Amino acid sequence: MRDIIICSLCFLIAVGLLLFAGERLDYINAARKEMKLVINEPLENAPPSLAFATIAMGAFRGLVVDILWIRADKLKQEGQFFDAKQLAEWITVLQPRFISVWDFHAWNMAYNISVAIPASEPEQRWRWIKNGYELLRDKAIVINPKSILLYRSLAWIFQHKMGGITDDVHKYYKLQLSLAMKPLLGPQTNEFFQALAGAPRDWAEIIKNPVVSKLVTELKTADPSFEDEDKFVGNYLALRISPAKFKSEAFDVIDRFRRTEALEKFDLFAKAYELRHTWKLEPAFMQQLNQTYGPHDIREPNVRYPLNWEHPDVHAIYWGAMGLKIAGKEDFSVDEINTDRIIYHSLQNLFRAGRIFVYDSPAAVPDSTVSPDSGETSPVIRTVFVLPDLRMFEPYEEAIVAVIGKYEELGRDAVSQEIAHRNMMKNAVFSFYQAGHIAKAQQIYDRLKKLYPRDEFKVPLVTYVRNRLHEEVKRIGIRDATEMIMFLLQEAYFRYAMHDDNEAFGREKLAQEVYGHYTEEFSDERTDRMKLPDFAMLRYVALDGFLRDQMFPLRLRQSLLARIKIERPDLFEQLESQRRLLLRRLEESG
Repeated sequence: MRDIIICSLCFLIAVGLLLFAGERLDYINAARKEMKLVINEPLENAPPSLAFATIAMGAFRGLVVDILWIRADKLKQEGQFFDAKQLAEWITVLQPRFISVWDFHAWNMAYNISVAIPASEPEQRWRWIKNGYELLRDKAIVINPKSILLYRSLAWIFQHKMGGITDDVHKYYKLQLSLAMKPLLGPQTNEFFQALAGAPRDWAEIIKNPVVSKLVTELKTADPSFEDEDKFVGNYLALRISPAKFKSEAFDVIDRFRRTEALEKFDLFAKAYELRHTWKLEPAFMQQLNQTYGPHDIREPNVRYPLNWEHPDVHAIYWGAMGLKIAGKEDFSVDEINTDRIIYHSLQNLFRAGRIFVYDSPAAVPDSTVSPDSGETSPVIRTVFVLPDLRMFEPYEEAIVAVIGKYEELGRDAVSQEIAHRNMMKNAVFSFYQAGHIAKAQQIYDRLKKLYPRDEFKVPLVTYVRNRLHEEVKRIGIRDATEMIMFLLQEAYFRYAMHDDNEAFGREKLAQEVYGHYTEEFSDERTDRMKLPDFAMLRYVALDGFLRDQMFPLRLRQSLLARIKIERPDLFEQLESQRRLLLRRLEESG
């Protein structure tokens, strides 16, 4: 009887605890849902067998994910990227906290699927690049904000896929990002970014302003497109860029409010709103990065300018820095050190190619398409040309020195970062010297010798630069030397046309030094077949090549000779003399 009583009491207690737990289950599930600890959305467009398996197997959901993951990886290995993409989508729905699948899914779209599309269809490739980074930015990171791997992967797409040159249509990606960001960046001054950071965050806040409310009311009256407040900001920004897409009365409203407080406040709000909601960029953090990594004025080191947010590498810096801020642990891990690398490598890339020049160039069409007598003009396409930004050296050095210090404090080896720092300093010395910034080159060279004492740095600056040049050209043949000199001179003319005089001088001087080194190396009479033409001839041919190169805007090429004639009469006379010499030789040859 005693055992029966004890068993009965235990049974009753167990039943009571189960009933109590059942009553709490709804509350617990609601709390878990509110804290986004469980996300089990039903699969869409899934085969019936998969839909049945996910419902019927219940607790064995993880097993289904494992099977799908193995299958997706096999499909990727077999080159069936679209099928792998579909499986990856299902896995992210079934197991949204499976970080590796998000990474795999984004990589598959941005790299595998995009390059499966011909380079002749850049807009389709760009669509898959966008799909890849938007998946990470808008979904994966929202669900898994503490995963530094996702931030690193997102930054990598901007840095490598868009900012690099490995893709055949990388210029198209840079162009699309630049065109999308430019209308949102205003004058790109520190004051503008500060104002962006302080702009109202939502519609309810901005509409409280009575002068802004009047502008909004008039736009709604002028064009029905503005009646939907959820689309108002997007339509407003589209109106400012392409007025023809809206009723003329809508742009008349903009004209009436031009230079008023209402338009200025709403314009600032609209740009900040678009950055926050579409691009997921927080203006306050953008300004913080401007102050941390913005380019220095070469002559005034205390003056710092905003980063160029049209550039993919700047977006890579943003997401890398955001990942370290939110998910970094100030510890040595593969993902964290790779995220640190993203930042200082992006700064290095900005030093080498941080300025974006957008221009129109002729489309690649057969010559027979346009008749010279028809009066028609060749179709043009918009493209980009990237230029170095020497102002980014100091931000790069500050960043990598901080990383070296960070890992030394953790007792970890920072040899790879030190090697990268040393090599970058060597490149900077060479670049600043060739650009005519001799004092800056000497300053970096002195610091280089102090930090990394090596035999190659025990010579004067001029000797080091010439030795460096000698190392780079000593093994080139006549074709390589001619190509190098011609390209350097053509780039010098381009930079001179763009009023980038320091860089133009540096390229012309480097071309002269390459020529001098090569002719000295092959000065022996027995190597006559290896001799280069006179430098004056090469300079004329390079100018002629630049003037004929339709990749550069026509007005840019036309204005170049006028500027040379006025500002460089000695060079103009040399070119004219060379032209007359060539004509005379042609006449003599009959």
